[in-house]
Amino acid sequence: MAATPVVLTLGEGFTVPIALLLARYGLGLRRVELAEDIPGSYWGAPEAGLIGSLVWVRDDTPVHSVLHEAAHALCMDETRRSALVRDAGGDFVEENAVCCLQILLADELEGVGARRLMQDMDAWGYTFRLGSARAWYTGEARDARAWLARRGLLDEEGRLLAPRAA
Repeated sequence: MAATPVVLTLGEGFTVPIALLLARYGLGLRRVELAEDIPGSYWGAPEAGLIGSLVWVRDDTPVHSVLHEAAHALCMDETRRSALVRDAGGDFVEENAVCCLQILLADELEGVGARRLMQDMDAWGYTFRLGSARAWYTGEARDARAWLARRGLLDEEGRLLAPRAA
């Protein structure tokens, strides 16, 4: 049996900071006990789950997974989000935008940051044509950033925009 990669998990002191970050964008974080299944998890525990605008987690859920599912919710309109249960769907370009957004969100979290998140993405098994999350992000993520900008999530400099008022 292969060893589980060492990645940052929610239970390492990230529950409150991530809950606050998600709340800024109108999303909620819901925690279940370690012995419980994670509602809305596409891959199964310990991966985060997504139902509507709620991201479901356990203490052993990787931070990259929480941010990935949150980014899925942020990349969809309210109609699509309100019907969401488990499978975010979307196309290839949207999935790239989600990966880009999760990296940008990581920079909003003290003790995480983009560099560490990309290391965790690689350790967990995300695959990018250029061989690593960092190589993709610095070399090919222009289309993803443009997609996010068209949806009002990034400014013209590629920085996260403040959440829109509900």
